Amino acid sequence: MKTHARVVVIGGGVVGVSTLYHLAKFGWDDVVLCERTELTAGSTWHAAGLLPLFNMSYSVGQIHKYSVRFYQELQEETGQNVGFVKCGNLRLANTKERMDEYRHYAGTARTIGIDVDFLTPSEVAEVWPLCNTEGLVGAILHPEDGYIQPSDLTFAFAKGARARGAEIYTRTKVTAVERTPGGEWKVTTDRGEIICEHVVCATGNHGRETGEMIGVNIPTIPVEHQYIVTEPHPALQERKAAGLPELPILRESDHSYYLREERQGLLLGPYEVGAPACFLDGVPHDFENDLFPEDLDRLEPHIEACIHRVPIFGEVGVKQVFNGPIAYTPDGSPMVGPAAGAPNIWVNEGHSFGITAAGGAGWQLALWMTEGEPSIDMLGVDPRRFGEYAGKAFLKTKNEEAYANVFTVHYHDEERPAARPFRRTPCYDRMKDRGAVFGQLFGWERPNWFAPEGTEAKDVWSFRRSNYFEPVGQECRNVHENAGLLDMSAFAKFLVSGPGAEAWLDRLVANRLPKKIGRIGLCHALTPKGGVRSEFTIMRDAPDRFYLVSAGAWELFDYDFLEKRLPADGSVRLDRITTQYGVLVLSGPKARDILSQVTDADLSSAAFPWLSGKRIDVGLAPCRVMRVNFVGELGWEIHHPIEMQNHIFDVLMEAGKPHGLMPFGIRAMNSLRVEKSYRLIGTELSIEYAALESGLQRFVNLNKGDFFGRDGLTQWQERGFKNAFITLEVGEIEDADPIGNEPIYLGDELVGRATGGGYGWRLGKSLALGFVRPDLAEEGNEFEIDILGKLHPAKIIEESPYDPDNEKLRA
Repeated sequence: MKTHARVVVIGGGVVGVSTLYHLAKFGWDDVVLCERTELTAGSTWHAAGLLPLFNMSYSVGQIHKYSVRFYQELQEETGQNVGFVKCGNLRLANTKERMDEYRHYAGTARTIGIDVDFLTPSEVAEVWPLCNTEGLVGAILHPEDGYIQPSDLTFAFAKGARARGAEIYTRTKVTAVERTPGGEWKVTTDRGEIICEHVVCATGNHGRETGEMIGVNIPTIPVEHQYIVTEPHPALQERKAAGLPELPILRESDHSYYLREERQGLLLGPYEVGAPACFLDGVPHDFENDLFPEDLDRLEPHIEACIHRVPIFGEVGVKQVFNGPIAYTPDGSPMVGPAAGAPNIWVNEGHSFGITAAGGAGWQLALWMTEGEPSIDMLGVDPRRFGEYAGKAFLKTKNEEAYANVFTVHYHDEERPAARPFRRTPCYDRMKDRGAVFGQLFGWERPNWFAPEGTEAKDVWSFRRSNYFEPVGQECRNVHENAGLLDMSAFAKFLVSGPGAEAWLDRLVANRLPKKIGRIGLCHALTPKGGVRSEFTIMRDAPDRFYLVSAGAWELFDYDFLEKRLPADGSVRLDRITTQYGVLVLSGPKARDILSQVTDADLSSAAFPWLSGKRIDVGLAPCRVMRVNFVGELGWEIHHPIEMQNHIFDVLMEAGKPHGLMPFGIRAMNSLRVEKSYRLIGTELSIEYAALESGLQRFVNLNKGDFFGRDGLTQWQERGFKNAFITLEVGEIEDADPIGNEPIYLGDELVGRATGGGYGWRLGKSLALGFVRPDLAEEGNEFEIDILGKLHPAKIIEESPYDPDNEKLRA
């Protein structure tokens, strides 16, 4: 066994071996893998081997697409049969809401190059003649989908990795991972020690334990999953004898199960409510290729539904029941990327669809490690999307919920209820008393919208305009005509100070830092190749101190970025102060009239101009007040000691009564920001788009000197950009607005994609933000955008169509 390596991969399931293979493929051949038992032990060996291309996530969809294509190439490369059966995947729909989900998904799929066919019930009968089509609304078919033999796939990856110089050590248990004084990692095993630069955690059911061993948080706990294999059925045997192809994998989403052929029998896999999380206190040391006792009572409703839909399932005996652990995360998506707080510790964990994701996850993680960043936006699977709040009890509750919701309709606006409310700001109850309907972000409860008096404060989720459409419109109108109060306490907040603070921070962002004390700048951290990684609002507090605010969802993501780049000489101090300070945003034309009643500060534009901040008293509370907001009206963000929030809330609401002050929520904020063409991290701002493609010319100063990502951006610019940011007015809207991931067409040609959108209440128009080819990005150009399967006319309009000269903000 080696004593030194560039990378040690821990875990010999399909995800770990794929990562090893791809590292070797990309030129890092000094890599090893340690597996405590044998390859595929854990979850890989008993997986059903399905390869679903279907995924509502833009990033996960691309990961799955790569896998399905690459597994066929891997077989050719290695000569190892991976058992790929390309039989297609048929997803049934029993409701119109399900068909809307499929239509929205199909739009996303087309933007990443995945073919989806829509079928009528009669066409379903042709594709799956043994299916009872009673009650079906329709279906979709992925012709490139299928299933694979998980163990064969894993051994193909292993063969390919070894051929490229990688080494695999089975029966080698990792017992410790420690940082050396020189900054490397010492991986201790029961067969010796390995000194390495990087460690990859791909330990499946052991993920949380592995994190604890290293000293990082890997929030994953497995959930029991069962599937039933039947005896052969004569009808399937006859099809085989007649030379007919295997039937497509059938998924009846509205009854939460999948069904496929297995040796002329059937394999049924339900996702039931009540499946328990397992290994809460760790995996038993002797658990290898083991299973749990079967519990068919939990599956009874799904078995009955399957017999109704596919009657032959009730005509055969049960051959075997598998009940094994599958790793889960709180949102059901895997974790692929750097671990927070530990340099060169990488995570490839929490794969509930590990066979499908293994190839793509290994590909992207290896690119990230070898080239400095992935090639697709991985925010949706970044391990740092969860914070320290995700402990064992939280994981148990949320992971069981994620499992039970695998087949539920995945609305873009869904807010799942388990483990909530959890993180609450002091004004939570005050907002609730006023009709707030809450959403969750990074564990925080935030008002999404406010139900009018006399109506139920409850979401009706939909891809179309729903019960909150008009109330959100009223919130937008009130912000536009009077004033609104928004709780944005979930904002991430950091303090950067010290003699080296300015020089250090200046090299991390593309814009110039504010020079005067009290001035504010919008600054972006770029990726090595020039995409956008993070967005910070930066206020200069003092000559050597800066206050940073960034997106609440990415608090740990941004903190990790900053912390890992701190200079070793101690000249810069970084404080994470999110939970110390709340933020209330007061916006609207009457905001100055209201705020002036509770402070003695001069709020005139001469004394308190746009993009400036001051320390003033609001009521009795000393606050940092910043004249910025995300809705495009006159307004201030009031950053305050969190324990004083209710006092501030009360004095503002009291002062605002004569002026029509009302609280408003995140959904109104989104409508208002779209009218201003304001970009969001993870949608309009992404590693997949160069900062200048995203229209950030005002915020990228290529002449200020060297900064992180500058060279990559200039090289990207020299190669030529392929995208340009646009704002679209969308016509012929009836009951569904663009929400993001809709394809944009010029004739029959796909020329771009929407990244966000909604109805703009101030303008009275449906709007979309997105990207098209630069040669098409002229104001007035006309396209068509696909919204839920229907093409709508769309025209490029000026950026920031509401108040393009920012007169409201400067008022």
